Amino acid sequence: MKPALPNALKFSGRCALLAACAVLMLGACSPKFNWREVRASDASYSVLLPAKPSTFSRPIDLGGLPVTMTMTAAKVDDTVFAVGSATLPESAQAQAALVAMQTALVKNINGTLKSEKTTAAAGNTPGWSASIDMEAVGTPTGGKPQILFGHFVSKGKEVYQVIVIGPEKDVSRENADTFIASFKPH
Repeated sequence: MKPALPNALKFSGRCALLAACAVLMLGACSPKFNWREVRASDASYSVLLPAKPSTFSRPIDLGGLPVTMTMTAAKVDDTVFAVGSATLPESAQAQAALVAMQTALVKNINGTLKSEKTTAAAGNTPGWSASIDMEAVGTPTGGKPQILFGHFVSKGKEVYQVIVIGPEKDVSRENADTFIASFKPH
């Protein structure tokens, strides 16, 4: 027959076990992806990002066309979720600008396209003139194999790139789809 433990010891042992379980459960519930709606500072779009974003602007060249691109991006582990936007001098330059964005990003990872879909008018959204949806894989010089999901759209003089890029084995298609599908123009 086992010696009886005092009730206080039985209770404190149960509490310690419950506390340990609670800590483990809270750790398991701590989301790696903390989705939040973000609006562009000029209110031209909103998107769900999986972490606190950073925003910066810099001059870039889109196939011989100098523009300033504003990027809003968030990183989870080694995966980057980003929206870039720029205003072109003329809306007639939009299709070429989208192709230039796509080409530059695929080139950055020494990549090849796995899939691509070009649409003259992006869905039922009035004012959209073109879109490109693509998936590419590649290995940057000295890096790990990467996957790139991209959604490039234009609306009048505005062009947008909505991208997810990261290690091929770590990027979740579900998270990429959530991010890209959440992009909404205003």
